[in-house]
Amino acid sequence: MGTSAGSDAAAPTIPTAHWEHFPHDADIGVRGIGPTLAEAFEQAALAMTAVITDLERVELRESVAISCEAPEPDLLFVDWLNALVLEMATQGLLFGAFHVEIRNHRLAATAQGEPVDPKRHEPCSEVKGATFTELAVEQRADGAWVAQCIVDV
Repeated sequence: MGTSAGSDAAAPTIPTAHWEHFPHDADIGVRGIGPTLAEAFEQAALAMTAVITDLERVELRESVAISCEAPEPDLLFVDWLNALVLEMATQGLLFGAFHVEIRNHRLAATAQGEPVDPKRHEPCSEVKGATFTELAVEQRADGAWVAQCIVDV
């Protein structure tokens, strides 16, 4: 007897991309989760902006190109977040959307946002940098990528 081409067994599904915060004694953890490494990096960047302000308040008026390179994904992740911190600090910007591409240990990204408006954005804290504390970049058993670390506030 033959078998049908379809299967009744459900294939495992990778969780949709999202971000989270996690507690730390003095600072705060940011975590991005996504079906690809690039999407996990994008989500972690959103989590970092959400430490500063409500993401809904950030309008996507300007684009900034960001690139970095590192020999390992975890080092690339810290470099990525710190490149964003540098752009926010030197240009006075907040970012609310990201498009990341990662190839051969190189990250090329576009960050979209706008200049900080203290009245509208009501920033509640300042992110000073990404740290190596609780740094992890890995693919879970369900196929999702996780990128996380503590950011200094």
